[in-house]
Amino acid sequence: MAQQDTDQRIDGGFLVDTENCEERERAHRERGTVRPITVVGNPVLHRECRDVTEFDDRLAALIDDMFASQRAAEGVGLAANQIGVDLKVFVYDCPDDEGVRHVGAVCNPVLAELPAGDRVLDDSNEGCLSVPTAYAELPRPDYAVVRGQDARGNPIVVQGTGYFARCLQHETDHLYGRLYIDRLSKRERKEALRMMEEGTPRYETVPNG
Repeated sequence: MAQQDTDQRIDGGFLVDTENCEERERAHRERGTVRPITVVGNPVLHRECRDVTEFDDRLAALIDDMFASQRAAEGVGLAANQIGVDLKVFVYDCPDDEGVRHVGAVCNPVLAELPAGDRVLDDSNEGCLSVPTAYAELPRPDYAVVRGQDARGNPIVVQGTGYFARCLQHETDHLYGRLYIDRLSKRERKEALRMMEEGTPRYETVPNG
């Protein structure tokens, strides 16, 4: 095995991803290599990714690269297909609405279906590193639960509220071939793509075509 974090604690059935955030993120980032970001139109973004089946050195190195790439692009979450890798894994370094920082990686994520009574929609703005310089309001539940595996293959459950809940939903969507703009109306999607066309990304991207 490549160097890995010590196993994170589980509390009440949920992964504790709020401890030693700075140290854990820095360790991943310093081992990793920054890769360019794929953008809307790249085929890898528009199909479901493959399940992670090997929890080995290559996966550990990929996660390191993802943390490095996420920091370079100033993102709060990054899915593997956003750096061109067809695998179901995402990383995050994201605050919730209370300002608490969450850092972690999830393989093979599945978003839990919440009872209707537990869903309160938050219609805040959303953006995406793969749709650079564009933003749009998108209603999403303000609480999310994702089940998956950690980098060693251990089962984990991650929960989030507010902005972090949005991040968990957004990144899980990526791994099933869905961008946030796919959830917008045709008019809103067209406007987001116009904003992207007129803007200049602040990080390196992979040209399409």
